[in-house]
Amino acid sequence: MSGSLVDDESRSVHPKADPMTKTAPQPPRRARRIDPNNFHLGEVLRANTAGGVLMLIATLIALVWAFLGKHGYEAFVEYPIGPYTVAEWASDGLLTVFFFISGLELKREFTEGSLRRPADAMVPITAAACGMAGPALVFIVINVLGGGTLHGWAVPVATDIAFALAVLAVAGRHLPPSLRAFMLTLAIADDLGGIIVIAIVFSTDLSFAWLGGALACMLLWWILQRRRVDNGWIYLPIFLVCWFCMLHSGVHATIAGVGLGLLTRNTPEALNEPLDRWQHVLDPWSAGLVVPIFALTNAGVHVDGQLFAALWTNPVPLGIIAGLVLGKFIGILTGSWLTVHLSRARLGDGLTWGDMIAAAELGGVGLTVSLLIAHLSFLNNPEVYDEAKAGVLAGSTISAILAVLLLQWRTAVHKRWRREKARAGRALR
Repeated sequence: MSGSLVDDESRSVHPKADPMTKTAPQPPRRARRIDPNNFHLGEVLRANTAGGVLMLIATLIALVWAFLGKHGYEAFVEYPIGPYTVAEWASDGLLTVFFFISGLELKREFTEGSLRRPADAMVPITAAACGMAGPALVFIVINVLGGGTLHGWAVPVATDIAFALAVLAVAGRHLPPSLRAFMLTLAIADDLGGIIVIAIVFSTDLSFAWLGGALACMLLWWILQRRRVDNGWIYLPIFLVCWFCMLHSGVHATIAGVGLGLLTRNTPEALNEPLDRWQHVLDPWSAGLVVPIFALTNAGVHVDGQLFAALWTNPVPLGIIAGLVLGKFIGILTGSWLTVHLSRARLGDGLTWGDMIAAAELGGVGLTVSLLIAHLSFLNNPEVYDEAKAGVLAGSTISAILAVLLLQWRTAVHKRWRREKARAGRALR
């Protein structure tokens, strides 16, 4: 997951300007075409592929930097700014904005989107759950048999939907639209699962006083939302205080962003809701700044012969690679198959099991949340942390390459079917 996950095509309501308000809500995100004669950077950053492309560029820069100058890269990420290093500010500070947007997107889906009626999204929701269990089981089996550690079992469970959707937008443009809808819903459920894992597994040395302060901020946020106080500047100090309290509570600071996002008002069919306005403003910052900085400060690893050999011999990186490439694939495909065959749920319009094979492999692209969980899992073991980061990058790259090949195969199949259908139609005339 990164940047923005929800496409406006999945929204059930498109807000219109309210003549009684001074500021009309922005048109739905990504529903608008980018006019090259009226170029605006914010619109580019809201595009489907922007977040994934920028994250990929930042990851490549980090890898090249770490390879050419390991000590220089380490000096950069460990450079102190106040009480924290650059890397810590990126992971515990900036990434809270990304998780706030994730909370807003989850709230939208719960109120008017694919999760409003879970029965309608049973296939992708079950696929997401099995797609998290599969990689975890693969990692555990490999590390138990190989004498490794179980601390990193959660690293391969997440799908980076921004990167995955960028791959789908490039390699699967001619596939049924329902495939994209499936991936979006799967990503929303996957995000929720990843947030729960971070909140439960990586909460240590809880301070109930600080946690109480964070919860008090959330309560105040909710009250102001209920009273329809819409001045965004009032919420900024509440956001910062909530983040600060959560940071010192023992719960990962990014959970503050998720919680406040979920408590933000979004009434279906209402006009000029804060969720729409805030997400429209923050999306470009998340895709263009927050996620690339996080990738730059967390993806850098000095790949030498020893580390490359460790990828295929040490159980931790091998478990991560196998979890992303095989565990995700098996989990998503198995969850989808069981749901269709054991319930009344069906695949989306125009989808076949061949398309689901491509989607299942695409789910193995995990970067942002996987890197964050690797950081939390091996914070006190730099050597294993480097191996885990390399495992995430290698597994995601392999999954992306396989997904591109499978998507191209499915594109060729669908094009052939459309040609045959067109010929049959002409023959009938």
